[in-house]
Amino acid sequence: MPELPEVEALAGFLRERVVGHAVARVDVLAISALKTYDPPVTALGGLTVTGAARHGKFLDLDVDGLHLVIHLARAGWLRWRDEIPARPVRPGGKNPLALRVHLDDGSGFDLTEAGTKKGLAVYVVRDPDDVPGVASLGPDPLDESFTPAALAGIVNGKRSQIKGLLRDQKVIAGIGNAYSDEVLHVARMSPFKIASSLTEEDVAVLHEAIVTTLRDAVERSRGLEAQDLKGEKKTGLRVHGRAGQKCPVCGDMVREVSFADSALQYCPTCQTGGKPLADRRMSRLLK
Repeated sequence: MPELPEVEALAGFLRERVVGHAVARVDVLAISALKTYDPPVTALGGLTVTGAARHGKFLDLDVDGLHLVIHLARAGWLRWRDEIPARPVRPGGKNPLALRVHLDDGSGFDLTEAGTKKGLAVYVVRDPDDVPGVASLGPDPLDESFTPAALAGIVNGKRSQIKGLLRDQKVIAGIGNAYSDEVLHVARMSPFKIASSLTEEDVAVLHEAIVTTLRDAVERSRGLEAQDLKGEKKTGLRVHGRAGQKCPVCGDMVREVSFADSALQYCPTCQTGGKPLADRRMSRLLK
């Protein structure tokens, strides 16, 4: 799933490629991906793209005051094309193409989604906050207002595990499964540590891990072509997706806890005092 660094890079990529160009037309291939109908998607035709921004994991194209807001979900992606065929694509079958945006110079981009679980969401709105997921976002961890004191206020009194709290978009915007694993590894903190148990020092360490991990990932992704961002994310991860491999910090084996629809990875030596976590939901340290 694209998270804050990848979406930030996509916004930068689109600022270079689409700002100043008019939208020739938009082809919707997967009606289920289109979540709004007023204004209609056809209203974008003939308007000029004036900006590209990010809200958490949402991508936002400003098109002369209308906003094309995109959430790529678990398996969605944006694919740039220097030349797009003028002939409309037929929907249906196993075609992963959900939406195609044609620009006035013949270039454009496709929104695709692999797999059977469809979560890609596209909105055409007058204000980004008209998208419920955008309106309910927590603070952006790369914003100057996200200070250690702000994080202390977030975790104060929260009885949830810190891994889940970091992934909650209403609490902190933009961090998903992958970067929450990375942040907690940098912070040397168990994913099952209860948020309210964090000391002032813990909060400071966690805040530093959040900001540095995300900023480093953003810098690595800056300027890359859209098709290269997935590969950059994968190579830059230290523990997420690396179960069974050696921790790059201590050499211990990276372990995994699996859930119904996701999994987390961590290093026992770095994060849990050398004790592996039981591989079950709401796990506790093995005795």
